[in-house]
Amino acid sequence: MTNQTKIFSRFIGCDVGKASIVVFDSLTGLITTIANQPGDLAKLAVSLDANCLAVCEATGGYEAALLHALIEAGIAAHRADARKVKAFIRSFGILGKSDAIDARALARYGAERQTILALWQAPVPERKMLQTMVLTRADLMAERVAYANRMAAPGAEIVQGCIKKVMTCLNAQIKTLDAAIETLIRNSQPLTRAAAALRTIKGIGPQTTAALLALMPELGTLDRKQAAALAGLAPHPKQSGGHDGYRRTKGGRPEVKRVLFMAAMVAAKHNPILRAFYDRLIESGKKKLVALTAVMRKMIVIANARIRDDDAFA
Repeated sequence: MTNQTKIFSRFIGCDVGKASIVVFDSLTGLITTIANQPGDLAKLAVSLDANCLAVCEATGGYEAALLHALIEAGIAAHRADARKVKAFIRSFGILGKSDAIDARALARYGAERQTILALWQAPVPERKMLQTMVLTRADLMAERVAYANRMAAPGAEIVQGCIKKVMTCLNAQIKTLDAAIETLIRNSQPLTRAAAALRTIKGIGPQTTAALLALMPELGTLDRKQAAALAGLAPHPKQSGGHDGYRRTKGGRPEVKRVLFMAAMVAAKHNPILRAFYDRLIESGKKKLVALTAVMRKMIVIANARIRDDDAFA
């Protein structure tokens, strides 16, 4: 994940909705509304020039057609973090909320921060499919835990038969997804190579491997600090004057953090290098959760390096 170096002179802010998109053009100062349909989006994209940077927010997938149209037309685009854009708007003292305000703010966000924004790249189809399956599996696992807890709760005897049928269905679907994920990785050479690199790390099993490949496709292209930050495992300072507060991890992708937590628990016991690292932290007075978080951070840094140096697994 690298930042772009080209300097743009025209910025297109796109506030994406399910049915329509409000567009602000910094060159003309005009605000227009177009349908969120492939044909309309293609017309918008071809009307732009090479000096344009289009900026939109992640909106649950409704921005996918817009990004596809822009990339097909050769227009640079950035998909912004909604939290960052919201903070950017508030920094100007703007308290109102409308599609037009958001579209203008997205264009201004692109203009002021263009040199540090990563340009959107279309995901590899296999990665997108893997991500869909991994996230669906996670949802099914969460449902299974919820129903298992409900079945074990006092007074649940009357619905146990119903819950058992649901659990049987969930187990079958999870098993089916596991097989589909394994097949997808096996049939894709890039995924197979990356999976082989990850599996060399003791503590990372098949499910963690699939999750990392799906949820952090940037692995292998980052530096160690970027990898830790993207996984939500970078410790952020809390310092003011003479006070140096407790550093905490925040931000990043919580789903990656959840996956790594279980892997780190295994690694802290069975990976000789990471177990020694964990033990040193405990002996130095670190809390167990802090030491485990440090193991998680080291694991994602190692994972990034293993995929980056993939030639060793050719």
